[in-house]
Formats: sequence, C-alpha cells, structure tokens
Amino acid sequence: MHKLVMILLLQGLLFITYSPSFAMAENDEDLKGEITVTGAREEQKKADTPATVDMVDKEQIRNIKPSHPSEIVNRVPGVLVSVTGGEGHTTSIRQPLTTAAVYLYLEDGIPIRSTGFFNHNALYEVNIPMADGLEVTKGPGTSLYGSDSIGGIINSLTKPAPQQTEAEANLEAGSFGWTRTLVGGGTSWGNHGVRADLNVTHTDGWRDSTDYDRQSTTFRYDGFVGDSLAIKSVIAYSKIDQQTAGSSRLSEEDYLNNPEFNYTPISWRKVEALRFSVSLDSETADSLFSLTPYARMNKLSYIANWSLSYDPSILESSNDSVGVIVKYRRKFAPMDTMLVIGADIDQSPGGQIEDKIKPSKEGNIYTGYTNVGAIYDYKVTFTGVSPYVHLETKPADKLLFSAGVRYDNLGYGYINNLDDVDTGSHRRPADTNVSYSHMSPKLGAVYQFSSSFNGFISYKNAFRVPSQSQLFRQGKTENSVGLKPVNVDSYETGIRWTSSRDTGLEISFYQMEKRDDIVSYTYPDKSSELNNAGKTMHKGVEVGAKTRLADWATFNMSASWAEHTYEDWKPKEDLDYSGNEMSSAPKLVASAWLTLTPDFLGGASLELEYVKLGEYWLDDENTEKYDGHDLFNLRVGYVVGAYKIYGRVMNITDERWATAASYSQRGGREFAPGSPLSFTGGFTYSF
Repeated sequence: MHKLVMILLLQGLLFITYSPSFAMAENDEDLKGEITVTGAREEQKKADTPATVDMVDKEQIRNIKPSHPSEIVNRVPGVLVSVTGGEGHTTSIRQPLTTAAVYLYLEDGIPIRSTGFFNHNALYEVNIPMADGLEVTKGPGTSLYGSDSIGGIINSLTKPAPQQTEAEANLEAGSFGWTRTLVGGGTSWGNHGVRADLNVTHTDGWRDSTDYDRQSTTFRYDGFVGDSLAIKSVIAYSKIDQQTAGSSRLSEEDYLNNPEFNYTPISWRKVEALRFSVSLDSETADSLFSLTPYARMNKLSYIANWSLSYDPSILESSNDSVGVIVKYRRKFAPMDTMLVIGADIDQSPGGQIEDKIKPSKEGNIYTGYTNVGAIYDYKVTFTGVSPYVHLETKPADKLLFSAGVRYDNLGYGYINNLDDVDTGSHRRPADTNVSYSHMSPKLGAVYQFSSSFNGFISYKNAFRVPSQSQLFRQGKTENSVGLKPVNVDSYETGIRWTSSRDTGLEISFYQMEKRDDIVSYTYPDKSSELNNAGKTMHKGVEVGAKTRLADWATFNMSASWAEHTYEDWKPKEDLDYSGNEMSSAPKLVASAWLTLTPDFLGGASLELEYVKLGEYWLDDENTEKYDGHDLFNLRVGYVVGAYKIYGRVMNITDERWATAASYSQRGGREFAPGSPLSFTGGFTYSF
C-alpha cells in the first residue's frame, strides 16, 4: 500500500512540475514572496531564508477550524502531531514521535514555557483556532532561540488589532458532545487599536470518561508613539480541565473490538497558563531597537494514566517566569548587510510535588485510588542568560550569506524538601546547583536562480539541556543530576520554486547527528532509567507542492520520508541497540487535499483530504510493527452574505487507527485508538 501511495504522490508531483501554470514567473510581480518572522526574529522573505520554513496563514486556519492542532499543523511536510487526548499531543519533526524536549513552541516569538519546564502538550496552551497564522521552522533554531529547538520550532502568531471595527462569532456542534464557541473582534482609533478573542470548547470524548473543557482568551493592544515607536502588548490565558485516556493504550483485542474502552478513567489533567508581554520597537530607516519584557505563569496537575500499572502518582508542577528579549538590528549599504545583536534573559522559579497513590482495579479498569504519601517535593529555579549575533550579507547579487552564533549560560538551583534517597525507584538527589554553557554556531547560504526559483544550504549546531524533571525526579536512574546536554550537528539543503500564490514546489534534504541523546530504557516491570545514548542519526527528505488545476480547483500535497536510527547505544552491558531503527519513528508521512469552489455552486466550497502514516517499529528491539493507516476527511462550506455555514466529516471510512502504539514482553502489543467517524457542523457570522 505504501508503494502505491508513493507512486500516486510522485505522479502528483510530476503533474505539478509539468503543469502549464508552473512556469517560472516572468518578474517579481508574479512572485510577491511569503514573509516569515521566525528565522531571523523579524520580517524576512522566505526566499531569503536558508532553512525550511512553512507558513499556515489565517485563511487556512479559518477555513479548517481545527478541533486539534494536528488537523492544521500536519499539513506541513515532515510534521506529525499525534493526539494524546483532548488537545494534547506528541510531536514528530525530524525526530521520532516523542514527549522529549526537542521542540520549541512560541507565541509571537516568545517561548510558551521556559526551557526547564518543557511540556510536550504546549500547543493546547495556545488559542490555535483563532491564531493569525503559524510558522513551522524545521530543524535546529538554537543559534537564535537556544535549548530545545532541535527538531523544529512552531510559532503561533496572535491577531493584530484591525484597522476598522470588526467582529465575528462562530458556533459549532458535533459528535460525542462536541461544542465550541469562538468569538473575536476589535477596533482602532487614532494610533491605537485593540483586539480580543475567546475560545470556549467542550467535548464528552468518544472514549469512556474523556470529557474535555477549555477556556482561552487573548487580548492584544497595538499602538504607535510618534513616527518610530511601535508598541504591542499581549495577554493570553488558557484553562484546561480534562479526563484523559490520552496515550492510555488498549490490548490488541480491545483496540480492534472495543476501542471506546478506557482502562484509566480515574486519570485527569488540569492546566492553567497565563502569559503577558510588551514589545517596544523603535525603528529608523536603517536600524531597529526592540525590547520585550514578559511574564508567564504555568500550573499543571495530573494523574499519569501511562504509569498507573507500575508507578502510580499524582503530580503537581508550577513555575512563574520573568524575562526580557532585547535586540538591536543595523543595516549597512555595502552588500546589503544586516547585523542583529540580541540577548534572552529568563528566570523561572517553580517546583514539583508528587504523591504516590494506591489504585484500585476491577478487571482491566482502574476504579479509584488512595493517597499513600509524598515521593517528591522540591523547589527549582531555572536561569538563562543567552547573547547572540546574527549576520546576513550579499557578496553577489543573487547570493545571500548568513551566519550566527549564540552563547547559552543556563542553570538550575534545586532544593529538596524531603529526605535524600539514593536507592530504589524514587531516588531523590540532595540540594544542588547544576549549570551548563554552550556555543551554537550556524552557517547558511541562499542562491536566487531567478525571481521564482532559489536553493539553499545550511549547517547548524544545536543542543538541549535536561529538563528539571529529568534531573531532579530521579526515579531509578543512578545519577540523573549528571545527565549531559544533547548535542546535534545538522546539515540541510533544499530548493523552492514558486510561480504564483497557488503554485509551487519545495524539496529539502536533511541529516542530523545527535550525540549524548537522552533516552529511556524500559525494564520488563515498565520502570525506566534515563541515559545519555552514544549517538542517534536522523535523515530524510521533505516535499511540499501545490498547483491550481482550474479557476475553481486547487491541489496540495506534502510528504516526507525519514530514517531515525541508533548509531551507538548500549542501554545495558549485554544489550546493544546500535544499528536498530528507533521506535515510534514512521518513515512515511504524507497528506494531500483537493479544494473545489465551482461557480455553479455559488458560495460553496468542498475539500477532500487524504492522510497517510506509514509503518513504524513498536520497540527498540525492532521485533513488532504498527502497520500505519490511511484516513479520509471531508470539509464543506457555503457562504450566504455575512454567514458561512460549514461542516466536516472526519475519518469518512471509519478506519481503525492508532494515535500511539507500543510493544513489551509483559504487555504485548498495545494501541491507543484514534477517533472513529465523526461529524461537526457550525456557522460563522461576521459583522
């Protein structure tokens, strides 16, 4: 099946390449050029960026109205976001599906969380369905953004204040008790403008005991003082309360016959996230000074459903952050040179409390629990001071060269509120300070073959420090405080060919070598131990293409092929995984969608989407595989005046598929089932 899919995708690619509408643009008017803000931390033509950057604009978000971030982000070539429950997720961008801190999630260029308190579910803390756009930068962004940005960066952009008064209300309902209200609007007067957006979502969940509620609001102020000072202030708040099956897997028999089962109905998750920032930009003809102080508050508590069978607990973590991003940019006439000097300063005090619980069980179902007592209780403060330099210059008319370097000085101050423990499965290190320093260089070049065709090449060094929970929630690890940072060398090359807004082709090739990767070895009793693996290798190709078939029809496709392997890892003296493929690492990820807006249907639109996930290993021993899946989705819409009526049908064929899968000698093959056939309908009123 996967060979057939690849043949169809290649045929589509060849059709696009040789389509008459794919001819090179005659002049710059034919190629306006997409603008990105993530790569250089300010507006820049995508064609001038020596990296693979994909933009999802507000119109795509508005048309898709994603109920989960995966519905919109997975359209980016090489990106796989998988559902864990509610709007929770794991992510795969040039890495296997993982909960590890190898991605950086931003809102308007500011990290949603600090490095020390990474949350793999961070996108549910952002109001994605009401964002002004998303930018996905694949590969390391360490030289500008620091630790965590190894696999990629997802930057959510807030909507600015409108130039004229506007408002919009969206109501929708669907299968399994799904309801959502999206309300937003704003106004401007003189040099000032405001906008507010509200998201209220509820679902009963399609699996047993998987209720989900969220309330999110974003408020933004935009203003100008004089001719050169721009002010932007954003307040964003999200509250999430859910019962979660999430990654709670089922036996293969129940996965196939009773997928609505939830073995862990006692599990839950509660989240609060508040962010506040003020951006002050003073710009002249050839310079810019930017100062962005910010504050963040994060609270998270949950019962982990994945560990109820071997390490049941209630965990609470919190942190409050204050920081500042400062940047100075200067442009010089010789060779169109641009120099950016900046620094990130972040202090994030927080802590973690974890109580062991004793669950009760009837058959396979956990029915209740009693609190046994504290196993972790500590305070920890993350501090980071990171200056950087970024340079761009044009030594020739069609050649742009860029270079950069960042120095990170990061550290933790840890205080244990309980007794120190150096044996067993819940070891607790003594009070300590841990610090790291790292220099991250990058080099890149872009060559413009024509106004519509360019190629790029880049080298980037990346790293990530262990998160606070890896260091101080010691578990069975002999010396968690001694974990070393992960180091990465990444090489990438690619081409971009665009002849119009609706027609284009992008291909990128990458190879990443990770040293001292922090990986977990799971024992037969499902307890685990963290280690710095010797070396892992990640390489692949990503393809994105689009074309306009007719005035009323467009076709888009994205595909990636990747290999993730252990080059050197011996988790135990008598066990060697070197040469094996990593688990939860699908080679093939692809999607295609056809959009139709025929005149004879008036204001109607129709979109048919195909999603393909290839097979992957369930274990690092490479003995068992998940076969992958094929999904089809349908979206329709009809515009009548100020109203848009729409509907979506997900998983049209009611395919049995898994959002996560694993294998162990103790539990056998286990699967977390994906959503069955579902319907949603709604309307939007703009005024």
